[in-house]
Amino acid sequence: MNTVSHPLDNPAYSSLTGPHAHFAERRGRLLRYPPEVSPWLGLPDEPDDEDWADVAALTGPGNTVALPGLRVPPPDGWEITFSIDGVQMIDEAVAAAPDEEAVRLGAADVPEMLDLVARAQPGPFLPRTIEMGTYLGIRRGGALVAMAGERMRPVGHTEISAVCTDAAYRGQGLAGRLVLAVAHGIRERGDVPFLHTAAKNATAIRLYESLGFRLRRNLTFLDARVPLPDASRVSAG
Repeated sequence: MNTVSHPLDNPAYSSLTGPHAHFAERRGRLLRYPPEVSPWLGLPDEPDDEDWADVAALTGPGNTVALPGLRVPPPDGWEITFSIDGVQMIDEAVAAAPDEEAVRLGAADVPEMLDLVARAQPGPFLPRTIEMGTYLGIRRGGALVAMAGERMRPVGHTEISAVCTDAAYRGQGLAGRLVLAVAHGIRERGDVPFLHTAAKNATAIRLYESLGFRLRRNLTFLDARVPLPDASRVSAG
């Protein structure tokens, strides 16, 4: 029987069995978001051979799958195509507050959001990611110059994600203001804000610590390629 000691220990799985269950595409015990919503896939804490077979069947041979925070390595024959050390940070004393300049972003804003993400590179943001929760932005001269929003929703928690600012407007505190505004909305519904960032992103970590987040744990974000059928037979043999 799969047990999770804390929702944030396996946030994608907790989200897809909880508040985001309406997004879940399921095969056996495997859960995933629709690919246009999020690349995250939810596996039980201790996936077995059948679970990995389900990942392969749902993803397709030769395709890659995102495996955030995976605690056990993929089976033989699976190629790790991307790996980065990350940190998970949680609200300890965040001074969450609304921001009078922040506006709620909607479907009509997605093209601008995708453009900002492409330039600022905060992490995965796809055409339907906005459906995962509330996204707020700040505009200057009508143009979207900063944004932040909600992504995974493990039970009792909500992840703050896609925190980014146009290069021409950095250093003005816009990202911090938006994080506090998003955190305010999360707190208002009774959830605890948390977030992820790269372990080497010292600037972001300092910002989040200054806002009242603390380190909860270290983890690894990785992508793995599903073996081709021949590779699977060789590995199995």
